[in-house]
Amino acid sequence: MSAGQIASALASLALVLAAVVAAKPLAARLLARGGFSPARASRLAVVQALPLDARRRLLLLRCDGREFLVLAGTSDTFLGWVDRA
Repeated sequence: MSAGQIASALASLALVLAAVVAAKPLAARLLARGGFSPARASRLAVVQALPLDARRRLLLLRCDGREFLVLAGTSDTFLGWVDRA
C-alpha cells in the first residue's frame, strides 16, 4: 500500500467518524420525542422508579394523565391509582 492510499483511507475514516459524531445529537432528539412520527404522543411514561431490593422495584407510572403505582419484580402487582391532592 502506498503512502497516498494510506492517507486517503485515513481521511475517509476521519470523514465517517465526523459524520457519526455530528449525527448523534439529531438522533438523540428524534429518539427522545418518540421517533420520526411527530403526531405520535406517548400515552405511557415512567415518572419515577425506586429500587426496593435486588429483585423488586416500585414504579410510579403515568397513563393518559393519571398516575398509578406498580410493584415490579418476580410477579408484578398493581397497587392503585395515585390521587393528586
